Parts: sequence; structure tokens; C-alpha cells
Amino acid sequence: MPRRRTSLKRNRADKKRRLRNLKVKTSLKKALKKFQALLAAKNTAEAKTYLTNVFSELDKAAKKKVIHPNMANRKKSRLAKRLGKAA
Repeated sequence: MPRRRTSLKRNRADKKRRLRNLKVKTSLKKALKKFQALLAAKNTAEAKTYLTNVFSELDKAAKKKVIHPNMANRKKSRLAKRLGKAA
């Protein structure tokens, strides 16, 4: 257990940051799973409209530094490619 005031404050900040990152990651995973389910169900029209939501979630996560920006771009590219193959 830390004793210094700065260490205690750092722990509090880390907890807040961890919770925020967890919230962003779970919403991103939910969006990705929903998109995958739409593709699996051969519902390409709805998947195409939902892809913008997934892109938005990826960009938000990258902006908040929860995931690396290059990872967000890579995932967006691969998802768009999968939608193109399914359509």
C-alpha cells in the first residue's frame, strides 16, 4: 500500500482511467460482435448501415488512447473488406 500522497492520488487516477477504458472496450466489443452477427446472418444491408457505428466506436477508442490508432484503422479496413466479400 503506498504511503505518499502522490502515490495515493496516482492509484485513484489509475482506477478511474481503468474503469473508463473498460467501458470503452466493452462497448467496442459489443459493437464488433453485433456486426459479426449481422454478417453471419447474411444481413448485409443492415450490416452496411451498422458499419458506421462500428467505425465510430473504433475512432472513439483510438482518440481516447484505449487502442492504438493504427489498430483502429487496421480493424476498419478488415471489417470493410469482410463486408465487401459478403455483399
